[in-house]
Amino acid sequence: MKSMRVLFLMTLTALFLSNQAFAQYFGQNKPRYTNFDFKVVHSPHFEVYHYLRDRSELTKVMQWAEVWYRLHERVLHDTFTEKNPLVLYNNHADFQQTSAISGSIGVATGGVTEGLKNRVVMPLTMSNQQSFHVLGHELVHAFQFHMLLSGDSTGLKSLSNLPLWMVEGLAEYMSIGRVDAHTAMWMRNAVLSEDVPSLKDLSINPRYFPYRYGQAFWSFLTGLYGDDIIKPFFVATAKYGVENSSKMILGISLEDLSEMWKESLINYYEPLFKGKKEHPEGRTFLSEENSGQLNVAPAISPNGRYVIYLSEKSIFSTDLYLADVRTGKIMRKVYSQTRSGNIDHLNYLESAGTWSPDSKQFAFVVFSKGRNRLVITDALSGKVVDEFPLKNVPAFSNPTWSPDGRTIIVNGLVDGQPDLFEINLRSHNTQQLTNDDFAEMQPTFSYDGKRIAFVTDRVSVAEGRTNGAWKFNLATMDLESREITNLDIFPGADNMNPVWDENNNLYFVSDRDGFRNIYQYKMDSMKIIQLTDIITGVSGITKFTPAISVSKNGSNLLYTHYLGNSYNVQKAIPEKMDQNVVDPHEVDFTAAVLPPGTRDGKDVVNKALEHIDKIGTIGSDDLKNQKYKPKFKLDYVGGGGGVGVGTSNTFGTRTGLVGGIDMVFSDVLGYNQIYSSLAMNGEIYDFGGQVLYMNTRKKIGYGASLAHIPYRYSYVDPSDYFGRIEQVETGQGNITAVNYPYTTVRYFVDAISGLTQYSFSRTMRLEGNIGYTHYGLRADQYNRYYAAIPAGGDQYYAGPYLGEDREKLETAPGFGLYSAGIAWVGDNSSFGLTSPLQGYRYRVGFDQFTGDYNYRTLLIDARKYFWFDKFNFSIRGLHYGRYGRDADVRSLGSIYIIDPTLVRGYNNVSVADLDTFGLTQSDIQGSKIAVANAEIRLPFTGPARLSLIKSGVLLTDLVAFFDVGMAWKNVSDGGSFDPKPIMSTGVSLRVNLFGAFVLEPYLAKPLQSTSGWTFGLNFVPGW
Repeated sequence: MKSMRVLFLMTLTALFLSNQAFAQYFGQNKPRYTNFDFKVVHSPHFEVYHYLRDRSELTKVMQWAEVWYRLHERVLHDTFTEKNPLVLYNNHADFQQTSAISGSIGVATGGVTEGLKNRVVMPLTMSNQQSFHVLGHELVHAFQFHMLLSGDSTGLKSLSNLPLWMVEGLAEYMSIGRVDAHTAMWMRNAVLSEDVPSLKDLSINPRYFPYRYGQAFWSFLTGLYGDDIIKPFFVATAKYGVENSSKMILGISLEDLSEMWKESLINYYEPLFKGKKEHPEGRTFLSEENSGQLNVAPAISPNGRYVIYLSEKSIFSTDLYLADVRTGKIMRKVYSQTRSGNIDHLNYLESAGTWSPDSKQFAFVVFSKGRNRLVITDALSGKVVDEFPLKNVPAFSNPTWSPDGRTIIVNGLVDGQPDLFEINLRSHNTQQLTNDDFAEMQPTFSYDGKRIAFVTDRVSVAEGRTNGAWKFNLATMDLESREITNLDIFPGADNMNPVWDENNNLYFVSDRDGFRNIYQYKMDSMKIIQLTDIITGVSGITKFTPAISVSKNGSNLLYTHYLGNSYNVQKAIPEKMDQNVVDPHEVDFTAAVLPPGTRDGKDVVNKALEHIDKIGTIGSDDLKNQKYKPKFKLDYVGGGGGVGVGTSNTFGTRTGLVGGIDMVFSDVLGYNQIYSSLAMNGEIYDFGGQVLYMNTRKKIGYGASLAHIPYRYSYVDPSDYFGRIEQVETGQGNITAVNYPYTTVRYFVDAISGLTQYSFSRTMRLEGNIGYTHYGLRADQYNRYYAAIPAGGDQYYAGPYLGEDREKLETAPGFGLYSAGIAWVGDNSSFGLTSPLQGYRYRVGFDQFTGDYNYRTLLIDARKYFWFDKFNFSIRGLHYGRYGRDADVRSLGSIYIIDPTLVRGYNNVSVADLDTFGLTQSDIQGSKIAVANAEIRLPFTGPARLSLIKSGVLLTDLVAFFDVGMAWKNVSDGGSFDPKPIMSTGVSLRVNLFGAFVLEPYLAKPLQSTSGWTFGLNFVPGW
């Protein structure tokens, strides 16, 4: 009986391991397209990892870093004890491939500072000011981490006490200051919409962007208490939380502080609304009613009939859409990241597209294969006409098509230097139009083809910053002579997004009065006309996002208006808009100021920003080349443990251990990583661990793992339920005892394996593995003895506990398997609240096993998700099976089709009840299975745009499902293939529990039986 139970347990465990093939094995990739040759340079306070070829560009960036260090050190009263790592990438496409930061890097991520090594990891951008600001922002985070790690009673865990708006807001305040037209626009919008959040709202509601609101809060707080409040308030919040720190440091409750902040916003901005319009010029053209909440970068075709714009209308991605300018009707989706699996991202944040002069084609920029590529599509059909990268220009944006149709001009980034480049569309060759340290962005052709207008920082860089930032002026270039003329318009303001009409009028957006409005510059008369006077502003997602477009004849103007929580596209006729002639030198940033409170305190940040050009910095001689050292060290250690002690007068003292430890090691660039986990749960036999090494330096990643994993299972033989009467020898002699034995079986998996992976794109990869695994068994019977108290005749009942002993049982022999496999994986799915709602997933895998058994496995798993505006329809087809000589060997176990993650409704069925369902054991298990599932998924509670019922906390999906599956074994010679399908249908409710796991209670109706509904529970996301 004991041997049979041990064999049964071994079968169950083998089954468990077999089903690991169905664990989470999808996920999108982070491809490494480029092998970066990093070099190391030391400055006074930084250890810089870079691959810039231009030493002067590197010197410039490090001068910025040292300036920021001096400013932040003065405010935060903290000094780095070691040189801080700074990893620079030449552009954003390279940055997206970084190994220094785990997880994917999206288009909107400007930089990252991680706390384990305090590394600042960032790309250089299309302008000096963007790079300068991102560097200053991330270095604030470096100081924040350093203060917490080296502080008294603080550590990395203290970050959990800090709300995100406080962390990111401080980084914005210290790198931008109090004068910021973009954040002020957000705050005016909050006041106008009567939606100024409390500080508690900022902590719990993701709708309030932490960067903007956090910056406004710190501006208010420091204006009230002075910049000396920054460090004590930040550190106290890290220790005790924001509510306690408010009382301890400020002497007021968080609620009172919140009310003071809200009042300061309202009292400052409401007077600025007088005389201004609450509604923008023209009519709403694209909004949530006919598109999405985010509608940006409109581009009108030269013939004035169509507009292509970017929108998240589909909810799950930002795509290009074509609409009719006359009616506003959306005609089609021109390009979709979800459908186009060969691209990684659309460049939607700071780039628009351009029409061909005949209004038939449209060109735009994508991220693909580790660089930017220009895509040209047929505008009406969406068919890709051409797609190519630019030779020697890895990063570029904002294309503009020449009126003769032969060339496109873009702003590009090469080795950290932004310039303008002209592309010959026939040969794909590029010609550099500018070559200097200034930024040149957002070029636009005049309709005579002789000039371009563009945005540049050349005046500000030459004459000095304004409020700590280089500002952008407009300029024109004569394409024949290459002569550049700076337009003397609104000095010290950000003048962006120029577009031309054929009447020689240049339209642009400026924040010259603190608001972001549209202006028309009549090139012939040099007159400037203000066309809008909006309380919030004309703006895309960032101030660099193109926001306006005008038709060739100047009869229609489309622009993005930010109001409430939406970016709507307005349609207006320039001649019927406001025609206020303004002075080209009239600049007033009052409306761009964030409410400063009383400003009674010490103002260090803003005064330093005002005089930042005067802060001394380093020279090129202060940069010292160093040899690259991996600096491989422990990044993280976590876990815990304990000891349990049991004492018996008869059998002595026994102990048990429980706990574990997790450790992460890596080098400074993240190329080599070691993950280790050690665990103990009981006796020494229950010690397990796993070590995984990964190398991600090259395009093909590889690794190796070593593991010893024990699985334990205990049971009581039914014949021993009432105990055994035995004679037990003790120190006081033999006594009669009642023994209640139980058996513990341990299944040991010892494995060594190698793995490799090559990612073709963000959505497609090839995996390979090779290894050896040994499966072993140990069974122990634990005898628990109690003094036998006579109950008359041969009957006894259990008395006082005497103790226990252990005896090792004979088990089935273990076995070893060599394996090698390969898998092709694709995943472009978009996850909803509890499961994927759009896109596809597939995995095709083949593994060969040799050793004590010889067989092979085949896995085919394909899933497709269809989204229909308010609900989803999903289908899955799955086959997994063992094939070959030993496919049906008993020791390998069986695969059960009634697993509730495969076919629901049969999880409570015992072997004895199978006949009531018209089933046999061979119908529900085998060495092969095939499964088909269909579900209708309705987002029930969650975000308003996605769900039936709005909820900021409870995220759920209602699901109606149909499952069918069958299992079988190898068909022997002369046998027939006759598996029996097992089916069920039902409903479930998937609940996302705070992002930790997904809970799925379900009611299923087995279709094999006339019995009623059964209840079950799954703890996995939807397939």
